[in-house]
Amino acid sequence: MIKQFIAQMGRPPLTVAVAEAKAETWTPILPAIGSFRAVQGIDVAPQVGGAVVAVNVRSAQDVEKGTPLFEIDNFVEQADLKNYLAVLKNADLTLERQRQLSATGNTAKANFDSAQAARDTAAASVERIRAVIAQKKLVAPFSGRLGIRKIDLGQYVSPGTSMITLQQLDPIYVDFPVPEKWLDVLKPGQSIDVTVDAFPGKTFHGQVATIDARISPESRNVLVRGQFDNKDKQLLPGMFANVSVNAGEPEKVVTLPRTAISYSLYGDSIFAVVPAETPSGGAQAATASGGAQAATASGDVPLKLERRFVRVGEARGDRVAILEGVKPGEKIVSEGQVKLTPDASVRIDPDAKLTPQAVRPKE
Repeated sequence: MIKQFIAQMGRPPLTVAVAEAKAETWTPILPAIGSFRAVQGIDVAPQVGGAVVAVNVRSAQDVEKGTPLFEIDNFVEQADLKNYLAVLKNADLTLERQRQLSATGNTAKANFDSAQAARDTAAASVERIRAVIAQKKLVAPFSGRLGIRKIDLGQYVSPGTSMITLQQLDPIYVDFPVPEKWLDVLKPGQSIDVTVDAFPGKTFHGQVATIDARISPESRNVLVRGQFDNKDKQLLPGMFANVSVNAGEPEKVVTLPRTAISYSLYGDSIFAVVPAETPSGGAQAATASGGAQAATASGDVPLKLERRFVRVGEARGDRVAILEGVKPGEKIVSEGQVKLTPDASVRIDPDAKLTPQAVRPKE
């Protein structure tokens, strides 16, 4: 009799931790990876070579448009300028003399034309040498922040040598690729949220400024450019950016913790905790099967597991959107699904939940 009684006893209920399916309002988000770039950014380089005779700025300095940066030796050009000015003065006198003679008919028209051509040639030479002198004085073409100085006083620089960088930091752009299938939902003016590794926990807000006019035939992505205010100049060109584009209208979704989903090649599934069907005989029959121990915290309703296949949507933080298979308010097993089987008797332990990490590891 003892052996028969033990054989007829049901398995004791399993202790599980559950999470309630929540109805939330999510705005569709397009995730992307991008890089920051300056609205205007250049390498300051000379157009002509020479020795640096003046350094008027320091590294990492904020400068206004027109601020003198460097000066290159122009002593030879200054001497040439004096020579050309003297030639121009003589050409002006000659031209005026020929004009007076031509007015009285005492010289040929050809002499007057030659004098005028000589005067114009001298004037052009003066303008050219002044342009060369101006090229040897480098000024900031726009307001921005300088980088690290790469040359020293007295150093010879060749044409095109990078002397220092200049970046306009406010506002600043972020460029990121997006798959072409999202092209129909992208619009200029949509809000963008960006996080960077340099400032953990801080989110920067901007908006879509421009969508490229072509799609890359290699990657089938379209390049999107966002614009951000950067008054504090925390964001710098070249920074890595985690981009989230808020695309579309907010919509209601059912969400579960990430740990509640069991992923497999056959489909994604969850274990829902539902009331057990008690046969005729009520509580006595439930006791015989061990179901009386499978009760909620309030008390006396036997529970069992129901395995369901679900369709998973977008994930945000520790929660995942469930598109099909779960209704709001249902209790879903949130940890330890490996030990569970369908239709098993369970009881809920409210203290069995795992505590999530304060900072989630990167995906």
